[in-house]
Amino acid sequence: MPGPGRKPAGLKVVAGTERKDRKPVGNVELPVLSNVPEAPDWLPNSHAIKEWNRLAAILTANKLLTEGGLSALGMLCALHGKIVQLYAAGEAPTASMAGTLRNMENDFGLTPVAQGKVKQVGETDKGNKFAGNGKRTA
Repeated sequence: MPGPGRKPAGLKVVAGTERKDRKPVGNVELPVLSNVPEAPDWLPNSHAIKEWNRLAAILTANKLLTEGGLSALGMLCALHGKIVQLYAAGEAPTASMAGTLRNMENDFGLTPVAQGKVKQVGETDKGNKFAGNGKRTA
């Protein structure tokens, strides 16, 4: 039977048990897009293209869209377009389709909960202002 899950990094900092040798090495920084890219020609319908134009503008303005994220954004928009078509036809999407769309939206920080977890590319972590509280520093 597995033991308890790992303690989140933030709790380790507050508790004073954080170790620098166990920190992740670093993330790959992909180039941020400064201009809103054109919708890919393979998007399946006008709903998908409309969603691309809407989301690409939002993500670009907030420095969240990179070259590496274009295909994922395209798939998100294609799935959105398909789901809109199903609803327009009086049908409902499968749970898998709805769940996948929600997960993709979370990846881009497009849901209220995910907004706090996504950082702009190039933004550095300011650290924990509570680190070292209660501990003497020389």
